[in-house]
Amino acid sequence: MAYPTVSGPYGLIPINLIGGQVFAGATRQIPIATNSSTAIFFGDVVKLDSSGTLQKDVGTSAATPVGVFLGCTYTDPTFGVTFRQFYAATTNITDIVAYVQDDPSVLFKVAVVSTGSTISYVNRTAVGNNAVLIQTTGSTITGNSAVSISSTTATTSTFPIRIIDVINETESATGSFTEVIVKWNEPSSGTTGGHQYRQATGI
Repeated sequence: MAYPTVSGPYGLIPINLIGGQVFAGATRQIPIATNSSTAIFFGDVVKLDSSGTLQKDVGTSAATPVGVFLGCTYTDPTFGVTFRQFYAATTNITDIVAYVQDDPSVLFKVAVVSTGSTISYVNRTAVGNNAVLIQTTGSTITGNSAVSISSTTATTSTFPIRIIDVINETESATGSFTEVIVKWNEPSSGTTGGHQYRQATGI
């Protein structure tokens, strides 16, 4: 039997809410500062900074996410209102607004890698474990992210991601899984990591 293959990481894609709650696909609009220096791609992990604007969260084992970037809009001086799959670094426009899936209860589909963009796998024993993010730059052609999670999982409480299930559609013939379903972890006691909305000390 032929199994679907995953050619590379694609970021975090929201698919559901934990506990079977209805997922309406709602997003929050959060501004990006003019000339912000780091590109953000569809599916990238993002966070709020102290000025209330959005930036890419480049954390791996200690990410502090507010959610996932799902595109942006701004007024182009030539073309008018413009919608983009990704934010290009140092865009010199003052009204850039990102669409962010910021619900702490959202579940995401994500690819598993060994390093960089090299697709790997986990076994079902990884369900319930925590994982770190693998940060790889997205594509300016598709606008899509290349963020993924590591195939090495653990019970480390400070890791930002919890694996809650596997994706059966991409199960290999040997019973391993190249895609999983994940959620954000709660901030761990005594650390600054975890979803920003659940961080008691604020941002």
